[in-house]
Amino acid sequence: MEPRIIVEEDCGNSPRKHLLKEFNIAFARGDVENILSYVTDDIAWESVGEKRLEGIENFRKELESLKQVEVAELKIENIITHGWIASANGIMHMKNGQTFDFCDVYIFSSAAKNGKLKAIKSYCIQI
Repeated sequence: MEPRIIVEEDCGNSPRKHLLKEFNIAFARGDVENILSYVTDDIAWESVGEKRLEGIENFRKELESLKQVEVAELKIENIITHGWIASANGIMHMKNGQTFDFCDVYIFSSAAKNGKLKAIKSYCIQI
């Protein structure tokens, strides 16, 4: 069953906001190939207090391992973009009963609207 997706109205009114909305929805669905289409080959992902990964293959392996815990509901509260940098925050309710508040900070590969994500720093707290 697909997760329930809730997105605040202002989270898709620009190309970068739309990209990050779709990226987070793909993440909640466990759609690894779609997620990978949004990142550079040298993607760096830091999960604060846990680990740091570099490279698309390490990123892929981590995403595959995360599919074990399914998302029941994703609520994207805010997406903020400015130049090369953006952030998104919200809440994920998992099917196993856990709930997480998250905030991700993104760095794009270029200032162009079609730039991909080259770095992600994730802050995730179980509530």
